[in-house]
Amino acid sequence: MTATRVNLASDSVLDLIGNTPLVDVSVLSPKASVRLMAKLENQNPFGSVKDRIAKAMIEAAEKDGRLQPGQRILEPSSGNTGIALAAIAQIKGYPITILMPTSVSVERRQMLQIFGADIVLTPGEEGSNGAVRRAQEMAERHPEWCFLYQYGNDANPRTHYENTGPEVLRDCPEITHFVAGLGTSGTLMGTGRYLRENKPEVKIIAIEPPLGERVEGLRNLEDGYIPPVFENWNGFELLDRKRVVRPRESIEWTRRLVSQTGIFAGLSSGASLAGAVKVANEIDEGTIVFIVCDGGWKYLSTGAYTDDLDVAEAAAEKIIYF
Repeated sequence: MTATRVNLASDSVLDLIGNTPLVDVSVLSPKASVRLMAKLENQNPFGSVKDRIAKAMIEAAEKDGRLQPGQRILEPSSGNTGIALAAIAQIKGYPITILMPTSVSVERRQMLQIFGADIVLTPGEEGSNGAVRRAQEMAERHPEWCFLYQYGNDANPRTHYENTGPEVLRDCPEITHFVAGLGTSGTLMGTGRYLRENKPEVKIIAIEPPLGERVEGLRNLEDGYIPPVFENWNGFELLDRKRVVRPRESIEWTRRLVSQTGIFAGLSSGASLAGAVKVANEIDEGTIVFIVCDGGWKYLSTGAYTDDLDVAEAAAEKIIYF
């Protein structure tokens, strides 16, 4: 008998964004009665969870007319969003300018160059907040450009509400806790709201760094900037709690993720895992889903995976990884 061939080909690489796998990493759980499930957003075609919002923001801007053929896109990004936007902009024929701090890993700049972005570097000591401020100023000087502004763009949490949240509940209906880092807050707000509406008992936990310390991919809401996305989606009401993760913990758990499960992820993933483990220590039983935000290949030059832990921790205070 001749087997029937099923055509699984996609029309575009953009169709491969989303529907990422969920994998059991309970070998890292401190309790046998608490399962840990990792959602592998590093499996998106451009390498991170930000692929979702980049596609959503561009398509929303096209739909409402803010983005016209050939128009320049402007966005501040310390890496992942910029890479995804640049890749999609190149595919669709839009020029793009990305503002990013000098303190990002060299691989981030290289990827932006590969995808044809114009890069404007901002002072590293100003961090991501500085890049945001300078992008806002540039947007005022160039109203003819399309400023997508991920921190205040409703398409950011909306795509997680419409896609990431349903995927999590579909693949892990037994979920009891959802853990994600607090960056733009889009993943937490969109996925969290969907889970809360469809399974109200699920706890939504944000991971943030200590005030004044840098943990890759995360922000503390008391550092002087609260993303509009967080406020617009009623973040303070949605969150059940926040857990603080320090730079050393983020590095340690990133290394354990790769050594014990084979998942080579970025440091924000280690931070989310560290937070998930803290939650696991506080409950008797349950199933915790956390986000693996991106892959580790963009950070090889930083020594985060191979240097002495003290050296890696010191470097983490100077390099923006997310």
